[in-house]
Amino acid sequence: MIQTPQMKIGNIRVRPSILAIAVFLILTFILLYTFYVTGDRGLLVWGIPTLVLILLIPLVLNYMSQHEYAGLIPMYEQEAKTVRVNQINLSMLSEPVRLVGIVEQTHFQLLNRPTFLVGDRTGEISVKMFTSPAEKIRKGDRVEVLGQVIKRYVAAGEAVINAVAIRKLGPVNSEAAEPAPSQKKGRRR
Repeated sequence: MIQTPQMKIGNIRVRPSILAIAVFLILTFILLYTFYVTGDRGLLVWGIPTLVLILLIPLVLNYMSQHEYAGLIPMYEQEAKTVRVNQINLSMLSEPVRLVGIVEQTHFQLLNRPTFLVGDRTGEISVKMFTSPAEKIRKGDRVEVLGQVIKRYVAAGEAVINAVAIRKLGPVNSEAAEPAPSQKKGRRR
């Protein structure tokens, strides 16, 4: 699996998305090739600062979102109500919740906008983050999710969790084990 580079500012882990790195590398190649073909040094005067900004802007945005989420975690730890997947519904919109379950699927982690399908014995639900989690989360991990209930889409859709934090817990136990096939509720992504 591809690992993106990361750095730490204070206690916040910052890393660019693979998309930002790819754009930076492609534009660097185009700039160098154009300079090689034309020999115009004016391209470098504008091109190099532009390339630096193309890499720095996503890093700054990632730092800002990580910092904001880190500030929200204590509030969610205090106010979040512990729930099971089958208890989450649209009447709980904007309520802070805590969910313990098993990660069944992961998507979009390389873009720093991960979505996790988290399940417990009562069903499974989509957990979305708008920044990268503090630690690497993989399929099969037992996790605790802190977040709020939102609609999948602005005007319609089912309830999902907008996570502020998702943390690995100890090994899988019977309390949060994967749902039995007969008890499994319909998928919510």
